[in-house]
Amino acid sequence: MPHSPDPDEDDLDAIPAPPPVFHVEQALLGALLFDPQRLGDLTGISAEAFSTAAHAALFTAINTLPPPDPVEHTKTTTWLNQVLTAGREQARGLTASYLHTLIQVCPWPRHAPAYARMVEAEHARRRLRAAAEHLVQTVHDASLPHPVQTVLAEADALAALVDDIAARFPPRAGVLPRTPASPPATAPDYAEAVEEEQLLLATATAHPDDVESVRWLIPEDFTQPLHAGLWQCLTTLVRRQEPVDPVTVLWEAQQRGLLHDGSEPGDVLRLLAEPAGSVEHWSQRALKRSLLAAADRSARRIAAYTDDPTNTPFQLVAGARRSLADIGAIRTRWQHATGRPLPRRPQATPTTRAGPSIRRAPAASQPPARPAAVRAAVGRTP
Repeated sequence: MPHSPDPDEDDLDAIPAPPPVFHVEQALLGALLFDPQRLGDLTGISAEAFSTAAHAALFTAINTLPPPDPVEHTKTTTWLNQVLTAGREQARGLTASYLHTLIQVCPWPRHAPAYARMVEAEHARRRLRAAAEHLVQTVHDASLPHPVQTVLAEADALAALVDDIAARFPPRAGVLPRTPASPPATAPDYAEAVEEEQLLLATATAHPDDVESVRWLIPEDFTQPLHAGLWQCLTTLVRRQEPVDPVTVLWEAQQRGLLHDGSEPGDVLRLLAEPAGSVEHWSQRALKRSLLAAADRSARRIAAYTDDPTNTPFQLVAGARRSLADIGAIRTRWQHATGRPLPRRPQATPTTRAGPSIRRAPAASQPPARPAAVRAAVGRTP
């Protein structure tokens, strides 16, 4: 008989174990609580880098309060009580016992710079994933009045973030992420694209002199393999200055093996015989769709890189830049197609690299002992 869970029964197995960075954050905060002077060894880390509100509140309190006298700190818990009081203003669930736990779980306070760099690395991963997800949402936002310009602005913001991460964690040459590119989460609806591509092909067949004016459109911009192949046939005939009509395009398609997939010649002829509108209009529509699709693929690929915890910040930067290059190539063609000024990419501002300080810590053969006053009194609520 299957077990019926008691509504009042605690399902501890359903609570996921904290990720490694949670323990790193604990070690860093414990080091700073044990030896507040270690804060001077840290550069480039802020409260936003921490994964929980409680840890962020504690770091803010440590970073805001004046550091205690080192000798006095070994004798009393006055400064620790002040940190707890300040931290509770942002995270009311903080307790004195948790501060005690943080101090106890820190193996080596002198390793605080290394802990800080690990926390910053995980923060960079979260920031990159959030920016990539926001770009995906922007691509699919049907309410945007100018989707291409907005998407390109978001892509530029993502590129600026990648530059910022690279400044903190300079990429190593040849180090690419190990995660393969992920396919789109859902299959796109190609109904409108198919209809517009058919109109483009038919209109270009009826007005082949206009094909040269849209040389920025390439077969890869089409959503259907048959349509991409027919566009190649059209552009080839125009380049050769040969007659262009549905029959000559059909014959070129046969020579290229495009009908081997089961496409009926009669269907191709009918597709090419119903022109409407202008070649430039339908070409811009196809290119716009291709640009948005490229932005979606690039953003999803970057998000997939961040999902793999084995990818380092160096690899994330390298993979993200390669993915964003796909958007850049179509962006250039869009500018040629429309002649419109595009949003300028914001310049990356110099940032301080997160990393260990060059100051050497004194060597020690074993972890330092906790001061008696800290061990005995940190558990007392102020």
